[in-house]
Amino acid sequence: MTDTTDLAFTSAVRQAELVRNGDVTPSELVELYLTRIDDLNPQLNAYITVAADFARSAARSAERQLASGDGDVAPFLGVPISIKDLADTADIVSTHGTAQWNDRVPERDDEVVARIKAAGFVILGKTIVPEFGPLNVSEPPGYPPGRNPWDPTRSCGGSSGGAAAALAAGLCPVSHGSDGGGSIRNPAAWCGVFGLKPSRGRVSAAPAPQQLFAINGPLARTVADAAALLDVMAGYSTGDAWWAPSPDRWLLDEVGVEPGRLRVAFHPHPGVEPDAIEPAHRRAAEDTAALLEGLGHLVVPTEPPVFGAEMLGQTAILFAVGHAAQAPNLPPLDTLDPWMKTMIEMGRLVSATDYAGALDAIQRRSREVVAFFDDYDVLLCPTVAQAPPKVGAMADASIEEMSTFFAMTPFTALWNTTGQPAVTLPLAYDDAGLPVGVQLVGRPADEATLVRVSAQIENASPWVGRRPPVS
Repeated sequence: MTDTTDLAFTSAVRQAELVRNGDVTPSELVELYLTRIDDLNPQLNAYITVAADFARSAARSAERQLASGDGDVAPFLGVPISIKDLADTADIVSTHGTAQWNDRVPERDDEVVARIKAAGFVILGKTIVPEFGPLNVSEPPGYPPGRNPWDPTRSCGGSSGGAAAALAAGLCPVSHGSDGGGSIRNPAAWCGVFGLKPSRGRVSAAPAPQQLFAINGPLARTVADAAALLDVMAGYSTGDAWWAPSPDRWLLDEVGVEPGRLRVAFHPHPGVEPDAIEPAHRRAAEDTAALLEGLGHLVVPTEPPVFGAEMLGQTAILFAVGHAAQAPNLPPLDTLDPWMKTMIEMGRLVSATDYAGALDAIQRRSREVVAFFDDYDVLLCPTVAQAPPKVGAMADASIEEMSTFFAMTPFTALWNTTGQPAVTLPLAYDDAGLPVGVQLVGRPADEATLVRVSAQIENASPWVGRRPPVS
């Protein structure tokens, strides 16, 4: 293993220290990752756009700041990062996964991107997504499909699939993602990295309106990197419709803090039958329950509340109407992926009364779900139910057949609906050597507890150092 490979897999927090100490330059880091992207991205298609010139220019700018002798530099000055291509980036092509926007260059950054840049990060490029984000694979029409670095015949997941694949393969030290129904956690689990979906309102969606389900968040190889990146992303922006209360301190400072004896609710397959989950995914959750018991926590096997078929239908109404409302800002309907086109058409058929009724029903049921956490600090369960599908398996799937694919990822979307924070930890592998994730769900606005216990688990059962075949 070469020194450069070790550096590529060095944490973002550590890379920031190396840059500040003069042990490595921003340009050296950028060139390292651009070389790896050039070598490996053709096998994975993790990046839909590589912003080499932009990254090199930003690295040189960071070096000038360091040379100026100003000690008050940004915390991640000169550290590379990938940006999910559902976020707009000024001066970098932002496709949102549609071939119709393959040359679209925004004039301004989304607020989350502006904060990432203000922290000193250097953008390497944009990672692949499904067209406008609603699927759990990243195979947008008109682009090569996103592939999994553990097995390139399989999907990297979605919608933050490229973010997870790039991170796992060492094509960036940390990744920006977003999660509207599991879109950070599902690909993070399938690609073997740590993913954190923040609480509703923790990260601003500016300049767009705040989203009920979707929120930006980090994917990382370490808990500390994820906590630090969320610290960078988080916070109110003028005019946000809602926002999460500020934490007591930086989340990075929670890493290493003892979580105390937590009350952990545990279920190996909440809401689905035992045979709907592959044994490796159930076993990983059970092993983690035993690990948490060994760490002194109270683990209580119990059935958590879940959304039934009726509530899932109500959620689908909100998703469909949300996409339909955005249709005037999108390319012509007949140019879109059939799945996206059908969702917009479905949304247009929903009456205002039905939409308001769905929102009312979901919020009422969410109160009941969140009340479960009056008795528990966290919920432990699998992140996904099955290994990732083969690339292309969903290409010609009808709306009716989509339920088969979404059955692979039944454990994540509920927590977008309730707005609670959740993480996935890369703790196991199946018999084929594919990563298996385990999910922890926290109380509303309580990312701090999730960070503390995740770091405790990371220390007890380390995963850093495991690298996929394509890396």
